[in-house]
Amino acid sequence: SRAIPEPVVQAFRLLPKDVDPMRALQLAATMLGAFDPDAADNSRAANLRKAARLTSELATAICAHHRVRLGKEPVPPSPELGHAANFLFMLAGERPPAVNARALDASLILYAEHELNASTFTTRVISSTLSDMHSAVAGGIGAIKGPLHGGAGEAVMRTLQEIGRIENVDSFVELALTTKRRLMGFGHRVYRAGDPRAAVLRGLAEEACRLSGQGIWFEMAVKLHARVNRAKGLIPNVDFYSAPLFYALG
Repeated sequence: SRAIPEPVVQAFRLLPKDVDPMRALQLAATMLGAFDPDAADNSRAANLRKAARLTSELATAICAHHRVRLGKEPVPPSPELGHAANFLFMLAGERPPAVNARALDASLILYAEHELNASTFTTRVISSTLSDMHSAVAGGIGAIKGPLHGGAGEAVMRTLQEIGRIENVDSFVELALTTKRRLMGFGHRVYRAGDPRAAVLRGLAEEACRLSGQGIWFEMAVKLHARVNRAKGLIPNVDFYSAPLFYALG
């Protein structure tokens, strides 16, 4: 179910190169609905088929758009690889190390278990009108596009890049606290004593950063975590250690 219709790739080629990838993803979800043979069928059997196709196709679409905007040709999906490994393969054009595929697989599971977040809530509202699955998912992508939801991990990585060096962490945090700057990736409305997903991602990030020769990002994240926790008592959430993890995975 991984192959996407050629018109979707053609649409990517028509987009500006600097378009937000989330906007391209939302476009892909809508277009895939136009080509899905079960698009208008909301029976349970049809929805199971659509869910399997959409999960597979969106991974292909993300990687195709990424490569198109870099001026490269999309990499066809491999029938021999699992979902996470295939994503990394289509993104980079080469088979990923098993440890990288395992790390991405685990992180996808952790994000899937986030229950009723803003984007999931959005899809449920749309579904409650008896709209179709592709429309609901396209709406959910619109919700996750916001910096307070899906953009949090990217904001964490930009923070680490802004800090630049481990020895700059203390002065950065002091200035952030003085200016009341919001630090992304910290705090959670439910997990007050610590986000269990963050603990798993921390171990995955350490391994991925070390293997890719980018240990600096993990070490900086650990020091930032400790410094913010000591000053404000805030704990990292799922988006904090996913930043250096995803960066190390490319």
